[in-house]
Amino acid sequence: MSQPRIFFTSDTHFGDPNIIRIRKRPFASTDEMDAAMIAQWNAAVAPGDRVYHLGDFAHRACFHGGDYLEQLNGEIHLIIGNHDDILMETAGHLFASTQLLSELDWQGRRFVLCHYPMRDWPNAVRGAYHLYGHVHSALDKTPIGRSLDVCIESHGYAPVRIETIAAILDQRPQHRRGLPQMLELSEEELARERRDALAGLAAE
Repeated sequence: MSQPRIFFTSDTHFGDPNIIRIRKRPFASTDEMDAAMIAQWNAAVAPGDRVYHLGDFAHRACFHGGDYLEQLNGEIHLIIGNHDDILMETAGHLFASTQLLSELDWQGRRFVLCHYPMRDWPNAVRGAYHLYGHVHSALDKTPIGRSLDVCIESHGYAPVRIETIAAILDQRPQHRRGLPQMLELSEEELARERRDALAGLAAE
């Protein structure tokens, strides 16, 4: 039996009437946004895959989070975000798991998962990666060490595979002591990271 593929995403904010304006998302309405994100999700994720959603799944006042979950492929694990309070009350039991912080081991790498970006994280000095959301791509050009924002805006409004994330973070320098270093990346360097990661995966 084949192992499920693993994906990450965050900050979908399904049903949020304000997120389009605040984050300048390229949609005319929440209905259009929701439909596009669901379609993108299901085009990438198969029913047997596993998705870690790093928080802010739906609008804070959303009382029908289960309706979105029913339309999405995959076994979905929620890392709770600051907008997920009502969601947890009404649909928390529908997720495969819910946690504030989690660690995942995969092919010799450790991923530390949290809704919020951390300045330092467990085992960072030993090479652990950190995935987060919350800041909606604001730190893409100045990431801390081997960390990555998996928010929906940073990755084409679709979940991103763990292989792609690992290939991106593998390229970044690993610090050996003290706090992880803040990097400064240009648009061209960000594009090259993703291009090189995808090229490497295609060659496998």
